Amino acid sequence: MNNIFDIKTTSKLIQRIEHLTTTSKAIWGKMSVAQMLAHSCVSYEMVFENKYPKPGKFKVLLLKTLVKPFVVGDKPYKTNSRTAPEFLMDTEKDFEVEKNRLIAFINKTQTAGSAYFENRESHSFGVLTIAEWNTLFYKHLDHHLRQFGV
Repeated sequence: MNNIFDIKTTSKLIQRIEHLTTTSKAIWGKMSVAQMLAHSCVSYEMVFENKYPKPGKFKVLLLKTLVKPFVVGDKPYKTNSRTAPEFLMDTEKDFEVEKNRLIAFINKTQTAGSAYFENRESHSFGVLTIAEWNTLFYKHLDHHLRQFGV
């Protein structure tokens, strides 16, 4: 797994994002490229912004048990996988705005560094290790960049 906290990795991710255009088409799925960029920002919003209400204890228990291994595990996501309601994008988004937001979040994460995330509690999965945070961020973003062929 590439390291999201390494400047080389984040630079490569940003280069891939920069290859996207407003006319980029998905290889699978229903999202437009702008919706995908907005969707990809949600993971970072859950860390850096107080935008989404925290799930209750019972839901967190279910998420930790059933979803967390899939999200922070080594296996790549399957195409057309289901997503959490917070990640659904049902309105059109502004490509440039979402692209710039995503790049800013990637840079903020890299600048904060792994120490910022060490044993930090996630929005839905409880406390995560640095390796789990790295997997959560990198695997999700890589999945969607591959979805759009970059």
